[in-house]
Amino acid sequence: MSTTAAAVEVLAERSTTTTSVGVIGYIIIGGLAGWVASKIMGTDKQMGIGLNIVVGVIGAFLGGFLLSFAFDTASGGWFFTFLTALLGSVILLYIVKLVRR
Repeated sequence: MSTTAAAVEVLAERSTTTTSVGVIGYIIIGGLAGWVASKIMGTDKQMGIGLNIVVGVIGAFLGGFLLSFAFDTASGGWFFTFLTALLGSVILLYIVKLVRR
């Protein structure tokens, strides 16, 4: 295996978004994280519960990817997953606000 392929494999293993909370956990935590992030970013009036869940779940993946370079995000549990999803959701909403201007 080449050095590049090995580096890609290590990066893929490190940036995994699989945690112990499962799919239903991602939906619940994503909804809460998306709602809190929309409150922080001031976009709560424009978003409903469905969009809060979508932002939270995408934010969980984004936050999990970004934090995987510094922490083991797969074994964090519910609270760490919530903080990861919240961080990713705030970053996602910030990027969306920048694009919409």
